[in-house]
Amino acid sequence: MTASSGKPLAPAQQTAPTRREFVQSATAAAATLVAAPTLLLPKRTASDHPVIGAGEYRFECHHQWGELPSGHHYGDASHGVCIDKQGCFYISHQGKPGSIFVFDPDGKFIKSLAPEFEGNGHGIDIREENGQEFLYLSPAFDQNGFAKIDLNGEWAWRKPLKVIQEETGLYKEKMPFRPTNTSFAPDGGFFLGDGYGSNLIHQYDKDGKYIRSIGGTGQADGQFQTPHGQWLDARDGQPKLAVCDRANKRLQFFDMDGKFLSKLDGFLFPADIDIQGDLMVVPDLHCRVTLLDKSNKVLAQLGDDPQWRQQALDGFKMRGTPAEWRPGKFVHPHDACFDHQGNIMVTEWVTTGRVTKLRKV
Repeated sequence: MTASSGKPLAPAQQTAPTRREFVQSATAAAATLVAAPTLLLPKRTASDHPVIGAGEYRFECHHQWGELPSGHHYGDASHGVCIDKQGCFYISHQGKPGSIFVFDPDGKFIKSLAPEFEGNGHGIDIREENGQEFLYLSPAFDQNGFAKIDLNGEWAWRKPLKVIQEETGLYKEKMPFRPTNTSFAPDGGFFLGDGYGSNLIHQYDKDGKYIRSIGGTGQADGQFQTPHGQWLDARDGQPKLAVCDRANKRLQFFDMDGKFLSKLDGFLFPADIDIQGDLMVVPDLHCRVTLLDKSNKVLAQLGDDPQWRQQALDGFKMRGTPAEWRPGKFVHPHDACFDHQGNIMVTEWVTTGRVTKLRKV
């Protein structure tokens, strides 16, 4: 995996499906499992915590991390994950109650949040602003809009589709709006990715005022096919917007004015980004998690196994059959974030949900 001027890794071995195709293929299995989300999980054994990776980047896998109380479940997916200053994790989901489950650093359940988005939890990102932390929620359904809440679930503001239409001058004549993730600019502004809708990313200033939109549907430089997740990349000292252009199987990089800079090929179906120090982690919906250094050299592709991937992507039935999941193998990584010790939390787009802690060894 190299920048556009270098030689990329071998491309994916099959055409990447759309999210709609994923959902349609798994509907029947999901309906069965959500009703009793814990009954068909694989039996745990002594080999449930294999070590994956190599060299400095070896991690012990702890699948099914976090203890949910009775009556709580992830529904059809555990979608997003972020961490606050205290080390607590916020996991967005499609189950109930609420749309966010909060855990302490050891996986003990604390509370649920955001019942207004119940069943539709998707993108979740966190930022400290003037000493207070806020969650930015991108629920991926146009009726929900886009919101900012505090860590107690109190609304700071909410931008429904009507407001987005007025601000951007877009979304007329049934143009779809289904936001997927948010990222933050160094000046206090933020970017909203409409990954399942218009293939646009909207930029706002520190006061929440709309500035511009970048992207649009296509395969050319600066265009997207599902800009599913993005993050601020300042590892080389020059702040850039790094975008997971998922169905185009690449990352793209833009300056803070939305100008296209470069692209990075060799991914399978990149879903989101997190950065800690010089490390970037990219969860790939096609069964692996990639770590890159500050020059975007691949350091590790965790869980990468072409044979397993072929099996897992065959009709996408694997996401709905937890009994067939294997320790040390990912099914559909959807988001990931570093904790304060350099471990990695991975959430997967699978029926019943699955959260994995990759403990650095």
